Amino acid sequence: MVRDNVAFLTLNRPEVLNAIDLATRDALWLAFDAVEVDDDVRVVVFRGAGERAFSAGADLTEFGTAPSFTEARRARLERDLWGRIAHLGQPTIAAIHGYALGAGCELALLCDFRIAAEDARMGLPETHLGYVPTAGGSQTLPRTVGRGRALDMLMNAEPVDAARAMEYGLIHQVVAVDALDDAVEAMALRLLAQPVNALRAAKRALIDGAGLPLDAAIHLEARLRSRLIKA
Repeated sequence: MVRDNVAFLTLNRPEVLNAIDLATRDALWLAFDAVEVDDDVRVVVFRGAGERAFSAGADLTEFGTAPSFTEARRARLERDLWGRIAHLGQPTIAAIHGYALGAGCELALLCDFRIAAEDARMGLPETHLGYVPTAGGSQTLPRTVGRGRALDMLMNAEPVDAARAMEYGLIHQVVAVDALDDAVEAMALRLLAQPVNALRAAKRALIDGAGLPLDAAIHLEARLRSRLIKA
């Protein structure tokens, strides 16, 4: 749904805490196709349906079964869904309530901004289940909260509540449960008030420059600045 230049992408499987299955991945991929070519979309908001969860993570009922296991591997190889979220041109906001675990937490980590309701609980329980994060969590988490806190969350596999997530820098804002929508809207309005090309360039500088040596990253910044001046 697009409203007032904001695309709202809702994980809509509340009966299973918005667990992410292959159908959800396909729906998100198609949504990104639309968002990327729609100049009217200037901010993207991710949210979860229902009252209990943003997303409890990957749908484990699809793991280890044929043909779903094969299909899941194919989907990961052919469609880098998580990388695509990180590289969306528009600013992205995760509106988090209830559980945000595993891939749900990882999806939020790939967003530019994270606003959480007071009932939010975020974590990466993969090691407890015998595997490791597969949506970038082992890389995005330490880049967000630091190595020590990331190791604690990954190896102890215990979720943190909203207050602790705020202390860690995992989220940008904590609000009352019934104030989440208003807080997300307020942030979206602040972003919409900024020049769209400048926001896109700033995001590119941060994301693309993070993996470059400092001198190359500074040159990237200069190129982006030059494009804005010429525009």
